[in-house]
Amino acid sequence: MILYDDKSKIPLKSEPVVIDFYLLALKLDFDNTVDYGQTDFDHTESLLYFDAPNNHIAWDLDKPMTGYNLLISADFFDTYAKRYSFMHYNDHEALFVKDDEKQILLDLFTKAYTEYQSTQFSKAIVTSYANLILTYIEKYYKRQFDTRSLLYNQVVTDFRKNLEHFFSSGDTIKELPSVGYFAQRSNLSSNYFGDVIKHFTGESAQSHIQHYVIQLAKLKLRETSLPISQIAYSLGYDYPTYFSRFFKKEVGVTPSVYRNQ
Repeated sequence: MILYDDKSKIPLKSEPVVIDFYLLALKLDFDNTVDYGQTDFDHTESLLYFDAPNNHIAWDLDKPMTGYNLLISADFFDTYAKRYSFMHYNDHEALFVKDDEKQILLDLFTKAYTEYQSTQFSKAIVTSYANLILTYIEKYYKRQFDTRSLLYNQVVTDFRKNLEHFFSSGDTIKELPSVGYFAQRSNLSSNYFGDVIKHFTGESAQSHIQHYVIQLAKLKLRETSLPISQIAYSLGYDYPTYFSRFFKKEVGVTPSVYRNQ
C-alpha cells in the first residue's frame, strides 16, 4: 500500500504496463481543469479510480499526487472484486467524490494504511477495509448517476433509438447486437453503460435488447408468412433452433404455436 505523500521519488511518468493486481486509488488533489470525464454536475478536487488485473496502466503527471494507492493480489481479492461491475469501468468513468464522501473514504484508506504499516499486519483486516471501500464506491456511483441524470437520461434515450435503428436500417443483420455495441456508441464502457441503463430503467441493457427482439419476432409471426427459420435469420440468429428456444423461454410457447394461436 502506498501513501503518495511519503513517496516523493515516485516517477511522474510511466509507459503502459500490464498489472496482475487490483488497484484502488484515492486522489485528493485532482486538477479539475483536466478532462477526466467530469461534467458540469461535478465540482470536486477528489476522485477515486481503480484498475483490475490484465489492464494496462500508464501516467504522465505535472506534479506528485497526494492520497493513497491500495494494491491487492488478484488471487486474494478476486472473490470480493468480481461482485462489482465498476471494477471494469474505463479511466474516464472514475468516481468523483463529494467532501463528505471523501472523508469516509479517506478514513478507510488511512486505517488500511495504518494496519499495513504495523509490525505484523493482517491481510484479512486490510482486505476487509478494501471490501468496505468497494461497498461505498457502489453507493457513491449511484449518487453520481443521479447527479448526472440529465446526461444519462439522454444515454437511455439514445440507446432506445439506436436499438430501433439497428433493426430498421435495412442492412442485413449478421448477428444479434451486444451491450458493447450500444455502449460504444455512447462512448462508455460496457459495464458503465449497463449500470446506467439499469439504474434509470430498472432493467438491464441485455433485457431491453431481448425484449425488443421478442416484440419484433411476434410482429413478424403475426403479420407475415415468412418461415420461422427466415425470421430467425432476419433477427440475427445463426441457428433457428436457438431462436425457437429463446422465444419459448420468453413467451412460454414455441414460435409455431404462437403463430397458430
